[in-house]
Amino acid sequence: MAGRVLDEPRARSFAFMLGSPRVGGATELLARRAAEGLPAEAERSWLRLSGLHHSGVEGFGPSSAALAKDDDRPDGDRHERLLLDATLEHTDIVVVSPLYWYSVSAQTKLYLDHWAAWMSHADLDFRGRMRGKTLWAVSTFARGQADDAEPLVGMLRRTARYLDMRWGGALLHQARSTGELADQEVAHHAAAFFGPAHAELRSH
Repeated sequence: MAGRVLDEPRARSFAFMLGSPRVGGATELLARRAAEGLPAEAERSWLRLSGLHHSGVEGFGPSSAALAKDDDRPDGDRHERLLLDATLEHTDIVVVSPLYWYSVSAQTKLYLDHWAAWMSHADLDFRGRMRGKTLWAVSTFARGQADDAEPLVGMLRRTARYLDMRWGGALLHQARSTGELADQEVAHHAAAFFGPAHAELRSH
């Protein structure tokens, strides 16, 4: 399902949130193939969630220490601030996670848990600033069928709806246990995934 055209013309920027503990695995490869289909003027950032030692979320309360811009903060707080800034500064958030127990990886789940914490911090206006962004999903599965990813896709689609974001769609593909894509010819299909975003960029 494609996202709707943005209400106001603006440059599109994509934050790829890499949720696999495996560097260069099938899911990341699929996302990078998809990103190749974006026009050159589309900004893209890649954040590896497993490499960001952000603090856990307790009770979804405000993480004031992490939100303060202070270079003397612990690494966990500084990394949380990096995630927050990337989430707010980009127009498009791409959740890149292999299918784990019919849902996202633990690293991805922790990232999404932070969204709830950030929403509780009134000064951020997190929910208001997420409105109108587009949420996408890229996932691979080693066993089963694509419809086994329905819980993952449904969770992210409902998250987008709750925050008045646009749902861009989900790119799903089978992977081998060795970390490779099952079909190496998927590159062409993946490169067309961001087609709606490509059309919006060209129209502006």
